[in-house]
Amino acid sequence: MQDHVLKQNLVKEKFNWEVPVEVVPVPSSGTVYPSGTPLCNRETLEIKAMTAQEEDILSSPALIKQGTVITQLIRSCLVDKSINPDDMLLGDRNAIMISVRITGYGSEYTADATCPTCTQQSSQKFMLTDLAIQRLDIKPVAEGQNLFEYKLPVTGKTVNFKFMTGFDEANRSTKLEREKKLTGGMGIQKTVTSRLENYIVSVDGITDRNAIAQFISKMPARDSRSLRTYIIDNEPGVNMNVVMDCPHCSEMGRVALPMGASFFWPDQ
Repeated sequence: MQDHVLKQNLVKEKFNWEVPVEVVPVPSSGTVYPSGTPLCNRETLEIKAMTAQEEDILSSPALIKQGTVITQLIRSCLVDKSINPDDMLLGDRNAIMISVRITGYGSEYTADATCPTCTQQSSQKFMLTDLAIQRLDIKPVAEGQNLFEYKLPVTGKTVNFKFMTGFDEANRSTKLEREKKLTGGMGIQKTVTSRLENYIVSVDGITDRNAIAQFISKMPARDSRSLRTYIIDNEPGVNMNVVMDCPHCSEMGRVALPMGASFFWPDQ
């Protein structure tokens, strides 16, 4: 850290230049983080603008192979170094990631998108500054806890669930990749059940992970969809739905923002 400060002072002294710092809103407002932790009740976070140093992170083969590029990028840009990006909700991480990208390469983002009407692909330009923040509106079961309650419509069971963190998503991806290798890519990918296993903390007060996994596998599809929809609708983060104007069928439609390689490596 002292080395970094000395280097920063040298840049300021010799070149009269300091890396800009931006303030980013935290979609969850920090209400789900435990008391005494650096993210508790944080409405905003400061990030330094992306520099060539962060480009080194993005192009690091080792970090790419480990799947930790985004975590290391966020850690590098956060001003508060006591924050572990893996502890952050995915929505809070996305807010930081998008803001970092804007500081590095600007708001304009060009990517191929698939038209929801005619299914043809076309190159589209999106403005990242137009993406809206989705705030956390539902209350956790207790202050400072990432834990929420929902009653399933078919079985009537009361589910306590959490929003996924960077750590949860990394573990889920690792597990899915391991299962894919074991089956040679020919087995059924548990994209729905694995996500539910990460969301659900308890069912009618039962916290046994094996019992919950079995319940999830037998959960009525309507319950599964209802819970997932409720979580998606209420998850704090950035609304990643964007409008595209299809040149093939001349229709406008809403699509999820395509996250291709050009997000952090624009062609310019």
